[in-house]
Amino acid sequence: MKNNRRDFLKLSGMAGLGLAGSGILSAYTGRELPSSEQTIKLAGKEHKQEFNMSGYAAPKLDTVRIGYIGLGNRGGAAVKRMTRIAGVSINALCDIRQEKVNTAVQALKKTSYKPALYSGTEDAWKKLCERDDIDLIYIATPWALHTPIALYAMNHGKHVCTEVPAATSLEECWQLVQTSERTKKHCMMLENCCYDFFEMLTLNMAQQGFFGEIIHAEGAYIHDILEGNFSKTKNYNQWRLKENIKHKGNLYPTHGLGPVCQIMNINRGDQMKFLVSVSSDDFMMNEMANTLATKDAAYKQFIGKSYNGNMNTSTIKTHKGKTIMVQHDVTSPRPYSRLHLVSGTKGTAQKYPEPGRVSTSHEGWLSANEMKALEEKYTPNLVRKIGEMAKQVGGHGGMDFLMDWRTIDCLRNGLPLDQDVYDAALWSSILPLSEWSVNNRSNSIDVPDFTGGSWKKNLPVDISLSKGGTTAVI
Repeated sequence: MKNNRRDFLKLSGMAGLGLAGSGILSAYTGRELPSSEQTIKLAGKEHKQEFNMSGYAAPKLDTVRIGYIGLGNRGGAAVKRMTRIAGVSINALCDIRQEKVNTAVQALKKTSYKPALYSGTEDAWKKLCERDDIDLIYIATPWALHTPIALYAMNHGKHVCTEVPAATSLEECWQLVQTSERTKKHCMMLENCCYDFFEMLTLNMAQQGFFGEIIHAEGAYIHDILEGNFSKTKNYNQWRLKENIKHKGNLYPTHGLGPVCQIMNINRGDQMKFLVSVSSDDFMMNEMANTLATKDAAYKQFIGKSYNGNMNTSTIKTHKGKTIMVQHDVTSPRPYSRLHLVSGTKGTAQKYPEPGRVSTSHEGWLSANEMKALEEKYTPNLVRKIGEMAKQVGGHGGMDFLMDWRTIDCLRNGLPLDQDVYDAALWSSILPLSEWSVNNRSNSIDVPDFTGGSWKKNLPVDISLSKGGTTAVI
């Protein structure tokens, strides 16, 4: 315990200084997981808010100058999408793999952008963050780098958008919150599912009182990516497979959780109180490793590992007595699902299995014509304005483009972002909290209040476009 505590304090001190250099990064990504006692302490940490980032409107940026770090599956697509949005300048690109940088440059050939290029070393991203001509760092790297890069970027005066999850430990969650408050720089997690058309429809319906008092919600990430996890080419250095060895719990909570948190006004009128989590054993990943090793000796290193269980179910209770259930399963041969169930005193919505449906009684779902009428009445202004263009540009059916356009529009108009650092920290914290509960016979654990109590007065997310909505598309 003494050694663990000393190591933790040492790491915390480094993060406070913003020293996310290459040597520290190596120590950071390779360190052991925090002890059970440390997790409990950080879960119950009382936070004295230095500055409230919820509802914070940073100064307007006529042109948002962007630097991309990580140009693989998500980052490369993000670069292409951004070329369709006015009022941006793509000023820098970074990936450890030169070929990924080259591919991103090719996507910009028909544009006027001439970005600086960084590659070849593990800390090339630092030089990008240090540039004076960057306003926003867009992070699409493996998970372990999300927090170190975000901290370094904010400490160098940059806003941050990071892929999910924003953090993988409670230490990281608290570091993001404290750094964002101190620097007054946005730290937004790129939770694209908050911009799914049905999720946004139900958010607007909830805010208009259609469901009455929301009592319970469910979200999930049920996605059979078993083969992809073991692929040598899909994820750089098979990093995602290694995360499934390192962690036990809900490794990827935010796709299902983010939209229902916005609907339930979590961090903005209510707050999570405690969590319990249970996982099945692994019945598939070790079997896959054994099968692959018979054909390729490189897979022998993955035999006999303690993999994350195939199904994790976590249940959360809020301070106002409401409940959220969130699941994680990336191995079973089940149809893709984020569940997205919203249950209130006057109505219910559920997206999966598709199409999304709504009910106002126990007698069944509304008819197709009734659903069409609801969509005509409750489709939010954000979707009315940019939804068709988003479908054309694409990215998970258009929600990726909606997310990017909305973020740029808020930055250019000096508006609060739809997701703030408290959302990034809270939604990401389900990973380490569920891991603690799974490892402790599914006992309950407190959920940190990253807002320092300001959730009691923070305003709900506003997607009405009462302000902003001025950014053009190309």
